[in-house]
Amino acid sequence: MESFRPHVIFSAAITLDGKLATRTGDSKLSSKKDKIRVHKLRSKVDAILIGKNTVEIDDPLLSAHNIRKKNPIRIILDSNATIRTNSKILKTCSRIPTIIAVSKKAPKKNLQKLEKFPVQVIVCGNYTVNIKKLLGILKKKGIKNILVEGGGKTNWGFIKENLVDEAVITITPYLVGGITATTLVDGDGFSTISKSLRLKLKNVTKMKNEVILHYKN
Repeated sequence: MESFRPHVIFSAAITLDGKLATRTGDSKLSSKKDKIRVHKLRSKVDAILIGKNTVEIDDPLLSAHNIRKKNPIRIILDSNATIRTNSKILKTCSRIPTIIAVSKKAPKKNLQKLEKFPVQVIVCGNYTVNIKKLLGILKKKGIKNILVEGGGKTNWGFIKENLVDEAVITITPYLVGGITATTLVDGDGFSTISKSLRLKLKNVTKMKNEVILHYKN
């Protein structure tokens, strides 16, 4: 792992055909048992990171659900600072540490809205959040490991820069289809297999009707 940044772990539940959700955004894929496993994993990291789109679609709380007393820091990638003020993230930021990463182009009026909440705003990148630079800043703040639970766009931002150390992926027993349904990794994608990120399979766990794959870089 590169020393300038925290250890990055991908975490996701996907369908058999590689989707994170249906075309309408329904992402309720994991079983109750797998959700407990994810909460335990969250309890072991310093921070959880998602993109603003995930906030818009799922409105998650991103807590460890009583697995430990102290919740991980929540990090939201939000280039234009457009996160909804009534989102669970902002409603609970007084009790769960929250960082909003924005770009230099974020409108002043949007930043002023965020000033009303006890969140830390990090300006990083000209037009979109510079993930590599952000990770360097987070490392200096003492964050040693991050769980990335992003959508396809956020995940591509990490993968294209080879910023992934581990991937823990739950394969669920659904086939949903849909050309517009979000996949595990969206974005432009690599042009050839030889240029893509190749991970090493470390462990396979069968859990009733689900399979958990653990890969390392």
